[in-house]
Amino acid sequence: MAKDMDTQVALIAPQLADFVTGLEAGDIPANIRSRAIHLILDAVGIALASTQYDFAHRTLSALSGFGSGDGQVIGFGARLPLRDAVMLNALLVHGLDYDDTHVAGVIHATAAAFPAAMGVAADRHLSGRDMLTAFIAGMEVSTRLGSVAKGGFHQVGFHPTGMVGVFACAMAAGKLTGLNAGQLAMAQGIALSMASGSMEFLQDGAWTKRMHPGWAGVGGITAAAMARAGFTGPNAVYEGRFGLFPLYLDKEQLADIDIGLATAGLGKVWEIENVAVKPIPACHFTHSCADSAAALRAEHGLKPGDIDSIRAFVPAGVHKTVCEPIETKQTPQNSYDAQFSVPWAVASGLLHGRFGLADLTQEALGDETALMLAGKVTCEDYVDAPFPKYYSGEVIITLKDGRVLSHREEVNRGNPDRPLSNAEIEAKYFENAGTAVSVARATQIRDAVLGLDDLADVHSLSALLAGNPE
Repeated sequence: MAKDMDTQVALIAPQLADFVTGLEAGDIPANIRSRAIHLILDAVGIALASTQYDFAHRTLSALSGFGSGDGQVIGFGARLPLRDAVMLNALLVHGLDYDDTHVAGVIHATAAAFPAAMGVAADRHLSGRDMLTAFIAGMEVSTRLGSVAKGGFHQVGFHPTGMVGVFACAMAAGKLTGLNAGQLAMAQGIALSMASGSMEFLQDGAWTKRMHPGWAGVGGITAAAMARAGFTGPNAVYEGRFGLFPLYLDKEQLADIDIGLATAGLGKVWEIENVAVKPIPACHFTHSCADSAAALRAEHGLKPGDIDSIRAFVPAGVHKTVCEPIETKQTPQNSYDAQFSVPWAVASGLLHGRFGLADLTQEALGDETALMLAGKVTCEDYVDAPFPKYYSGEVIITLKDGRVLSHREEVNRGNPDRPLSNAEIEAKYFENAGTAVSVARATQIRDAVLGLDDLADVHSLSALLAGNPE
C-alpha cells in the first residue's frame, strides 16, 4: 500500500476540498441532519457536566490569562478569544470521556468538529444551518481519515482525535469563512504540521488527552486562516513521503491501510450514521466488559464475596489502552486511570449494576470492595473479535463454589448496529446537564439545539450555552 500511495495520481486533499466546498444543506438527508443535531446535543450535555470538575476550572484559569474576547465558554459564562474558547469548549466535551466515537476511525469526531464549527459560526454571526452543514462536512472528513488507519494510530502511541481532528476543524472553519477548493486543499497541508496527540497519558492518568480535540480546533482554525491569506502548505498531505499516514504509522501498518476509505462514498454514504453514542462515561473499549459484568450481577444476584476470579476478554488491539499495565488498571489512582481500565469497569458493573460517573470520584476509587474485585480481573484476548467494527467483550467469573458464569457482548451498546435512539440521547443529555444547570435551563438549551437548522444566528446559541443569553 505504501507503494500505491507514492504513485497515486489523485491526491486526497483536493478531493476532500471539492466535497466540502460543494456541500450544501439541501444535499444532506433530513435524517442525517437530525442525527448530527443529536450528536451536538449529547456533546453539550457532557460539556455542562464537565464544568463541575477540577480539570475544567484549571483550564479556564490558564486560558483566561491570555485575555478576554468574544468567544463564549459553555457553562462558565466566560468570554475568551475565539481560539481559546474553542479550545476550552472542546476540552469540556471530551473531558469526561463520555463523548461519541466513530467506530471504524476510533476517533471522537464531534468533540473536535462541533466546538470549532460553533465558534467560527458564532464569531461571524452565521446561521444554524450554515454551522450544521460545516459540522457535518468536518465529521465526514475526519471519520474517513481515521478509518484509513484501521485503529493503527493507537498502536504506535498517537491519539487520532487530535491528529485527524485538526483536518476536520480546518475544513469546517474554511467552509464557514468562504475558502475555495484550492484554499481548502492548502489548509489541509498547513494543518498537517499541527496534527498531534500523544497516548502517554495512559501511563499515569495525565489530563493531556482532554485537550487534544481543542488543540485540533485551534490548529484547524489557524490553518484555514493562513490558507485564506495565501500561506502555502504541502500538497501530498496524507500520502506524501512525510504525509499523515507514512509519518504516523509504522511500515507494517502502512502496508495494511485502505487509502480509498479517505474518499469513499463522499456525499452518498454518511459516516455520521456510524458514530456511536456512549452509554458509559469511559473509553469505549471498556463498555462491553462493563455491561457483561452488570448482566451477570443482574442474572445471578452475585455478591462480591461469592467471586473467586474474573477473566475479561477484549480484542487484542485494545490491550495497550485498557489492560496494560495490569497493576495500574487494577488500582486506578484517578478518574482517567479508571476510565481506561477494564478491571475497574468490570468491578463497577459487578458492584453497582452499571459503570457511571459516580464510579469515577476519588471516594469511589478508594472503595475497598471495588478494589478487591478489580484485583481479581485478568485480561485475555477475545479471539476473532470483530474489531474495530464492534468493541466486543466477554466476562467469565469463577465462583468460590466452583460454578463458572459467563456473559458476552459482541456488539457494544451504542454501536451503529445497536444504536442509542435520539430519545435515549436526549435522556442522557438531561442526566448530564442536570448536574450543572436547572431542569428549566436544560430544557431551554435542549430546545435551542434541536432548533439549530432554523436558527438565524449561532451567536445566540453560543451565548445561551455559556449562560449569557442575549
